[in-house]
Amino acid sequence: MTQFTRRAPTRRALGAGALGAALSLPALRRASANNLEKAQRAGELLIATELHFAPFDFTEGGRQVGMNVELFEHVGRDLNVRIRWQDLPWPAVLPGLEAGRYDMVGGPATITRARAERYRFTVPVAEATVALLKRANDASITKPEDIAGKQLGCATATAQLAQFQAFVATLPGTTPPIREYQSFSEAYADLAAGRIVGVANSLPNIAYVAQQRRNVFAVVQPPFGQKSYFGYIGRKDADSAPLLDAIDASILKMRGDGRLAALQTKWFGQSFETPDHVPPPTV
Repeated sequence: MTQFTRRAPTRRALGAGALGAALSLPALRRASANNLEKAQRAGELLIATELHFAPFDFTEGGRQVGMNVELFEHVGRDLNVRIRWQDLPWPAVLPGLEAGRYDMVGGPATITRARAERYRFTVPVAEATVALLKRANDASITKPEDIAGKQLGCATATAQLAQFQAFVATLPGTTPPIREYQSFSEAYADLAAGRIVGVANSLPNIAYVAQQRRNVFAVVQPPFGQKSYFGYIGRKDADSAPLLDAIDASILKMRGDGRLAALQTKWFGQSFETPDHVPPPTV
């Protein structure tokens, strides 16, 4: 709702011409501002995420850390807004976006065909190809195909789960249904405890987890998923387009001057070649 800074004339004082002047074009423009203008007017951008997706988003010492926070600090300066985060379980994040509860999703998420039909993605910020994490001392798994017939885990309602299920379906014999978890953190805990033998997630995520706990976890090479990328998600409507255009421009600026590669190296231990547009999804 538009807030007026001075008292408007009463209806009695307004003739038809005066009423038309009161509803001037600038006022109508303000009333129909797009999401970028609304965010800049409010001075903040509200972004939903799930704080169990290291190294993009997680908590450390009671505060949110990860690549997303640092990347959006740059975006916020470019857009002249502060960033406010909302932590939610991943299955609730995209429905909340559709309901208009926040401006966008900073998960990020794998760019898939199904999601690209429904949402608009930003330009990619990292590779998202799916690979397998195992216990470091498990000599029975030396390649992805060695998981046939074993109990596996993944986070529910994720693109990684869909690819994992498709891969497992190609393996010989009978493999138990993949155990689904509310977060990858829970899946990693069960893997460490020996309740499952492998967790599928995107390569940057599991590379980070294995790097942090070298004596506990190891990455199984090569990745079994198809080449894919991570992007942030917005609504596919006219009001959201200027906001996502501005965020794309900010990310591409970071890509061009090396800041994006520096963030990738800091959080993943390596940088990735990412396209300057959203490529046709492979998954």
